[in-house]
Amino acid sequence: MHGPDVSFSFEAGTRIEGELGRTGVITTPHGTIRTPAFVVVGTKATVKAVLPEAVADLGAQAVLANAYHLFLQPGFDIVDAAGGLGRFMNWPGPTFTDSGGFQVMSLGVGFKKVLAMDTTVPDDEVIAEGSTRLAQVDDDGVTFTSYLNGDTHRFTPEVSMRIQHQLGADIMFAFDELTTLMNTRDYQERSVERTHAWAARCLAEHGRLTQERSHRPYQALFGVVQGAQYEDLRRQAATGLASLEVDGHRFDGYGIGGALEKENLGTIVGWVSESLPEDKPRHLLGISEPDDLFAGIAAGADTFDCVNPSRVARNAAIYTHRGRYNVNTAAYRRDFGPLEDGCGCYTCTHYSRAYLHHLFKAKEMLASTLATIHNEWFTVKLVDDIRDSIEQGRFVELRTEWLDRYQRG
Repeated sequence: MHGPDVSFSFEAGTRIEGELGRTGVITTPHGTIRTPAFVVVGTKATVKAVLPEAVADLGAQAVLANAYHLFLQPGFDIVDAAGGLGRFMNWPGPTFTDSGGFQVMSLGVGFKKVLAMDTTVPDDEVIAEGSTRLAQVDDDGVTFTSYLNGDTHRFTPEVSMRIQHQLGADIMFAFDELTTLMNTRDYQERSVERTHAWAARCLAEHGRLTQERSHRPYQALFGVVQGAQYEDLRRQAATGLASLEVDGHRFDGYGIGGALEKENLGTIVGWVSESLPEDKPRHLLGISEPDDLFAGIAAGADTFDCVNPSRVARNAAIYTHRGRYNVNTAAYRRDFGPLEDGCGCYTCTHYSRAYLHHLFKAKEMLASTLATIHNEWFTVKLVDDIRDSIEQGRFVELRTEWLDRYQRG
């Protein structure tokens, strides 16, 4: 549908017996992604505290940046003039941008993605304690109040598409509304319909911009499946997006979005995977905890992204095969071993816990760099190991061994 020069494709590979999960290969104009894969988040065209070269060295296949944040700073026109996101940030591999849909929730109500809600009473006007509503949703789009200077900005499906096309990522996401688990069933129904209508507008604008910008490499567009924790809404959203065609354009893949409770993650991803076409990739937005990765992969998700590995690293939290610990606690002041025994990352092969303990206590910037390298390596390598286990027919054994050790640790 995009003409003969399209350099985007997906090929499914080995299946997990009795599950929806699989390996595969996504081909983009800037290289291939072997799936399952963890996509490292560089929100503002940078993985905080880490050089792009180091991100490549730790094994990352792709990075994801945030359209809303890059719209605010430095401006999508500047990224476009630089030759696109990859060239701007000196990242040679595949790139993703999200649509601004996550900010509808994070700036609108101040909640995070995987939620442990304290209250069970649905409330469409809910807002997190201490938050100010910086996003107002209507059927046409969203009005954002900039967290930088208070300016208001209007995002519509067309605006999101224009921004993402000019950012130049290989994979973009349709503009969607991310609701919270606190929203009523009635609101979730209306939101799924709104996101579907926005998806159709995104496809139309995507088709127009693809022609207008034919001098640039083709950019793939993924539709985003919402529907909270309701099976009928999830399946309705997925089948609706899968059948959507506008001016000969269909989605190249699908994102699985939405706030959800941790224990329901695998079930929800499974509903969506069953309702989407087999020959298109599925990206689970905003997930990186090890047990969630195993659950998501088993249920059919191909790629993942999350800020968590780098965010917690900046607070001295270190991932290991035996759980997480804080390297800035007194126990590590004189510990000259690596962050994790046997880890092959740059940090573990060159530096000690005592040194990182010192860096965090002294508030040195290098602390964030070295901790982030380790956590991103850990997450990328976990997903790589899961991919290898699927190819070897060992997924179930790896999951049992791995999670048993992690949860005991």
